[in-house]
Amino acid sequence: MDCKYFGECGACRLYEGGYQTQLMQKLTLNKERFLPFFDGEIAVFESLDAHYRARSEFKIWHTGDEISYAMNHVDKKGVVLIDECPQVNEHINALMPKLLHEIQKEKLDFKLFGADFLSASDGEIVVSLLYHRQLDNAWQQVATKIAEKLGIYMIGRARKQKLVVGQDYVTESLHIKNEVYKFNYIENSFTQPNPRVNEQMITWAMEKFSDASGDLLELYCGAGNFTIPFAKVFNKVLATEISKSSINAAKANMLLNDVENIEFVRMSVEEFVQALDGVREFRRMKDIDIASYSLDSIFVDPPRSGMDVASCHFSARHKNIVYISCNPQTLVRDLEILCKTHKVVDMALFDQFPYTSHVEMGVKLIKKS
Repeated sequence: MDCKYFGECGACRLYEGGYQTQLMQKLTLNKERFLPFFDGEIAVFESLDAHYRARSEFKIWHTGDEISYAMNHVDKKGVVLIDECPQVNEHINALMPKLLHEIQKEKLDFKLFGADFLSASDGEIVVSLLYHRQLDNAWQQVATKIAEKLGIYMIGRARKQKLVVGQDYVTESLHIKNEVYKFNYIENSFTQPNPRVNEQMITWAMEKFSDASGDLLELYCGAGNFTIPFAKVFNKVLATEISKSSINAAKANMLLNDVENIEFVRMSVEEFVQALDGVREFRRMKDIDIASYSLDSIFVDPPRSGMDVASCHFSARHKNIVYISCNPQTLVRDLEILCKTHKVVDMALFDQFPYTSHVEMGVKLIKKS
């Protein structure tokens, strides 16, 4: 990736030597980090070198009567005004200058401070404009005019306010093991930002369960990013998630893919363990026959904070564990618990965020005999 803002923009920090150099730096660091748990080869899944992000957030900076996109400066002092971003996919990159021109021409820039982009691979885009003022019908009329002209959906956000022009989601298609899976990605909710690496990550996780049998338990299932493809591997999948909006999105995505062998339940890990062990009864579990599941395998994809001690001990009850981590530091902490009962047999590094220090790690563990 060639970017004229390298060294100024804080979005990219590892760029000297090019893409392969930064990738090898991350691999070397994580080989050393996980050596106490795994001394084999870590599989590396690369990103596209440029135009890999399908969602992005930019500040809107006002200079007199002019507006610009802006990012934090690399030294965290002030901002860098930008007119392009080679991180974002080609659809967002092409839209950025056109949108800015229309916003300024139609005078939608008053107290505008941010623009968020969410794109599907086929070019469907939702743009959210963020304001320090309440929006009215006049805003919606002008936004509708711009949206129709540019072929996008738009959302106006202000304090306790959300105005939608068109719709607030895009439909992404993921190509995994010769199958196409469709997902509705909703604005302002978590989605994997790098769709091509996401496809590789899901494929890897499915393959790590290729020798498993019975049913699967998934914790932290989100909107079903892994869950729905897993339904092809297992007889049944039981998936938990604490977020109500994510569970609703997961159920909608299940219908979108004509999948029927998943049960989603909105519960924290702690609540689920209590229900499973008969400590408490939950109305949300009343239609789920836990006894009908054969749960030797568990999949976890926790937030950056990782799992807590109780969740690690619960996961260790299962023969097969596949763990996707967006924070290698908390993964190390969790492996210190899991490796008391399990052995790491495979690891992978997924370069979701090129030119930064961030990586996602995949781990497969099996119970020690």
